Amino acid sequence: MFRRPDVFVRQVSMAESQRLQRITRTAKDPVKLRRAIVVLMSAQGQPPPDIAHLLKTSENYVRDVIHAFNERGFDALDPKWSGGAPRQIDEQTRDWICVIARCDPRFLGKPFSCWSLAKLRDYLIDAGYVTAVSVETIRRILHERGVPWRATKTWKASNDPDFTAKMRRILDLYDHPP
Repeated sequence: MFRRPDVFVRQVSMAESQRLQRITRTAKDPVKLRRAIVVLMSAQGQPPPDIAHLLKTSENYVRDVIHAFNERGFDALDPKWSGGAPRQIDEQTRDWICVIARCDPRFLGKPFSCWSLAKLRDYLIDAGYVTAVSVETIRRILHERGVPWRATKTWKASNDPDFTAKMRRILDLYDHPP
């Protein structure tokens, strides 16, 4: 079986060694702590297979940390977290989502009087504003833009032209019973 030659950290000064020891005592980030331990153990002459065994990690990880420290110094100890996947919905589309959410659905030819998040999502997809979007993403966009949103109780609106007159007559009976 082929075994890679062992790699060691470059010569570490006394100040760097003290800084590594301080990091191993005070680091709050577990990734930075583990990397500092790898570098410190390597600086003390431990070979990568032994370090990997003690830390229960792979030898390749140990070697990668050592190489990174040799190249970049203490910057290699900090994890490089990325901000996640890039946004798939651009700012203009997000603005349109907010405008449509504030709009009465009947104005857009829909047969209901208020949006639900699912109905809004279906409309946005059908109208071609987005190809796919989750209800949670729409909720987050509306929240980020300050569009007040909460689930509403729905009811059927009457299409009777005399509805208002009949409603007033019934409400008047409540106020003035016979």
